[in-house]
Formats: sequence, C-alpha cells, structure tokens
Amino acid sequence: MRNPSLFASLLAAGLVASSCATQQPLSSATSPTATATATTAAASGATASSADLPRSYAETITQADLRQHLTILASDEYEGRETGEKGQKMAMDYLAKQFADLGLQGPVKGSDNPYIQHFTMVRGSWADGAMLKIGIDTYKWLTDFYALGGQGFATPTVVQPVFAGYGIEQDDYSDYKALGDVQGKDLLIMLGEPQTAKGTALLGKDGQNSKWGQDFRAKLAMATQKGARSVFFVDFDPNSNFSKLAARMTPYISRPSIAFKDTKEGSTRPTAYFVSPAVGYKLLGTNAPSVRKYAADVTSVGKPVFGSFKPAKATVLAPRKNEDFVTENVMGYLEGTDRKEELMILSAHYDHIGIINGEVHNGADDDGSGTVTVLEMAQAFQKAKAEGHGPRRSILFLAVTGEEKGLLGSEYYTDHPVFPLESTVVDLNTDMVGRTDKDHEGKSDYVYVIGSDKLSSELHTILQAQNEKYVQMDLDFRFNDPEDPNRFYYRSDHYNFAKHGIPVAFFFNGVHADYHGAGDEVEKIEFPKMEKRARLVFYTAWDLANRDKRIVVDSNKK
Repeated sequence: MRNPSLFASLLAAGLVASSCATQQPLSSATSPTATATATTAAASGATASSADLPRSYAETITQADLRQHLTILASDEYEGRETGEKGQKMAMDYLAKQFADLGLQGPVKGSDNPYIQHFTMVRGSWADGAMLKIGIDTYKWLTDFYALGGQGFATPTVVQPVFAGYGIEQDDYSDYKALGDVQGKDLLIMLGEPQTAKGTALLGKDGQNSKWGQDFRAKLAMATQKGARSVFFVDFDPNSNFSKLAARMTPYISRPSIAFKDTKEGSTRPTAYFVSPAVGYKLLGTNAPSVRKYAADVTSVGKPVFGSFKPAKATVLAPRKNEDFVTENVMGYLEGTDRKEELMILSAHYDHIGIINGEVHNGADDDGSGTVTVLEMAQAFQKAKAEGHGPRRSILFLAVTGEEKGLLGSEYYTDHPVFPLESTVVDLNTDMVGRTDKDHEGKSDYVYVIGSDKLSSELHTILQAQNEKYVQMDLDFRFNDPEDPNRFYYRSDHYNFAKHGIPVAFFFNGVHADYHGAGDEVEKIEFPKMEKRARLVFYTAWDLANRDKRIVVDSNKK
C-alpha cells in the first residue's frame, strides 16, 4: 500500500529467472492437504447443491499454495520488486506464466505478450549542483534544503516568495483569500496547522489533527489548484530537527521518482521545497518571536491574520535528469457464460519499494500477500470453470505495478482499459492481507474492509452476507469514515476504479511495525489468517459473478 507520509513520500514512491521459467502453476494439486480437499470437492461436484459449490472451490485456496507463491515473489532474488527494475520484471514474468499455465486468456491486444500491458514512464532524479542563495548567503542541498516532486529549476532562477500562512483553504478559513491570484507565484507556507487556545487543532475533528496537519500533501494539492509555481515549506516548531530529518531522508531523496511520460514528471504540480528554520526566517525576512506572534494571533481570532513580513528574493537552482523506461501490468482473463459482457476485476499490486540503503525490502505483506491471493482465486475460479461451474460474469485477474509510486499502474489501466469501464461491475482489491495490526493483536479473525459502502449499498450488504455465511470474520469498517485521517480509501488501487463510478471493496489488515520496512518478510506472514481472508474475497466474488443482476450504483460517498 502506498505510504503518503513525508518520510515515506520519498520511497518514491540468471538462476532465479531460470527457476521461474520452469515453475508450474500452483493449484490444489501441489500439496497433500490441498489435493485431498480438491479430490473431495471433485468427487462431490456432481451431486453437490449450488449452495455447496463456492465452498468446494474456496477450499482449494490453501495456506500451502499461498506460502509457495509468496516464498518466491517475496524472496531476495526479486530485489523488492521496485517498479521498472529487474525484480519487478521477474515478478511480471512469474505472474504472466502462472496465468498462462492456469489456462486463463491473455486479453491484451497488440502486446508481445497478451498477458502484459506495457506502458512508458519517466524516471526522474535530482542532478548535482543544487543551491539556494538569499542575499550573500548560499545554502546547501540536503543540509539546508531539499525538494520533492515537480521539475525544480534547471537554471538559477529568482523567486519572490509570497507568504501564504498555513496554506489552508477550508470552509470559512482561507489563507489565500487575501492574496488574490497566486498563479505562477512561489509560495512560502508553514507546516503544521492553526491551534485553539487549548492547544488542539482548530480545524480538526474532536481535537484531532485535520488533514492539513497530517503532512504537506493537502497543502501542496491546494497550492497546485491555485496554480503556484513552487512552494517553500518550513517547520518553525522549536522541537523540530531539520538537520536530523534531512540526513535521514537523504537516501530517499536521492532515489528516482517516476511519473507518466505523457505528462512528464511533476509538470502539473509545483516543486515542494523544504527549508530549515534558519532559511525560513531568512526567506520570510523575520525572526522567531515574530513567527510565534503570528501563530498566536491566528489562535486568538480563529482565522487567518495579515502577516507583516517582508519576504526576501532568493535564487534557486535545483536541476533534474529524466529518462524513459517501460513497466507493466499483468492480467489473466476468465470468460463468463450468459453474463460474459459484464466484467469483474480482482486486483492487487505486485510492485514494492526495492532496495534501500543496501537492504532488500521484500514486501511480503505489501503487497505480496494480495498478489498471491489473486493467483489463488484465479486457480479456484478456473477449476470451477473446468468442472462446468464457471462464473456467469467474466473476471479479470489484475496485478498492477507502480502502486507505491502513486497508484500509477491502476491509473494507467483505467485510462487505457482492456475492457470497457462501463461494463466493469466491481473491483475487489487485496492490499496487505497477511499480518495483524496493533489494534487487533491477539485477535485471530478480522479484516478491514474499506470503500464497500461508498458507491453501492448492495455490495456492502452482499459482502457481509457472504462473511456471515462462510467465514464469520470480524469485519472492521472504521476506515470508511470520511474524516479518517489515514485516508486509506484513497491509498490503494481500488480508488482509481472508484473515481470512474465502479463499486469497490478494499481488503486490508492495517499497518504494522514492518510496513515499508526491511522486516516485511514471509516468515512473519500469518498464513491461517491470510487463507481465511482470501476465501472471504473469493466468496464475495463468487456471489457477484453469479447473481442475476449486476450490483447497483446508488451512492457517491467521500
């Protein structure tokens, strides 16, 4: 799952190849336990009632098969599956071969491999020579300032910062109202958010930080909407330690970021510069007492106040270098029967964040767990079809790339769909389904379900009914709250389908200590729990694939 925090925003986002080439598709026949299950199911298939069918095929989704797939995809040989890198290509080959060997169709027309959707991206990184000069003082890159996104300044460029307070516009609170048109201007914005006299967030819910105080993204999005050329963020909190943060982030800032070629990286959004408090005071033409007074005045009146600062001109050089590369979504298609013109998508992202500081980040949970869940559901549905019980609706098993870089693979698919979006009934997305978060420690059966009520009340009801009938897990819907500060609904690939009015459900175990860390390894995966979650998604998909009418779209919740 994509990590949006300031720190994690920078996760920018032969022997093994031979063994992959000979890997057989994993199915119920690959383990003794699963074989017994499959044999029993096949033997009873002729007489079993239709109500028993989903259970017989769900039981071919086994811990053993999930483990075998995941042990391969989340091994060091795959180098953390960084988008566009060797490990991602190895995972692509593995997934495409699994889909082909299962007997799924490759639906991509015009591709050298019908299971693979290729697309071109731009990989950008900061070049040498960056500097910031104010008056006679010159400030150093990664010591006094650093930057994220955008195109930077390729040549020394004079900027005249415009102070935009906290950079907030919400309801009656607007730091922009008094500024007029800021199109093409360079903004100076304070991190954090205005406080009440009691020390709680003025714009937060129940005293909690609002989205404006969570990180810089909401402020950057607003500045982008306003047409700013660049944004200089500064944290004037006396407890902040810019030097320590800059040192910690240096390896990540130095890593390339990626974006779509047709938009060029960051061409539609301003570069975000982060400067030390000392540089911030210099840019603002003021000192610490004056900034504290400004913040106190905002607290006193509960709205923006005029800041009598006189920002100084600065010269900025922050060049970038860009190169094109190709990455890939992988998909397998199972044609339905009498409802085959309608399509369901079962999705997961197979990319992760690669190698950082010499450590392989294998992403067993994120999102190896979701990826192998999709593979296991593919074999279960294909087995059902082979035995005369195929789904009425068609199913696309979709493994996307670039999720960690900003949901890019799913965005590309929805912009260039292999099947019409208007015929797409639902996306069931699995992203991190193999672990336990802190809030559920000691609980054997739970899963977060996000977004199932956003566009279709019927989907929400069906999912709960399938859970009650077959699995009896604790379904935790807390992250459907539109005020949820984590904003998980917007942070995985289902959201790109939801944006097009397609009902979605996102299955998720929550974050844990190894989230986006080198410790996200196969040995920490809780396979009994993962098996149960995978079967829940399968049961939900089975119902959706075989009901008489496609689910209704009767809502558009945020």
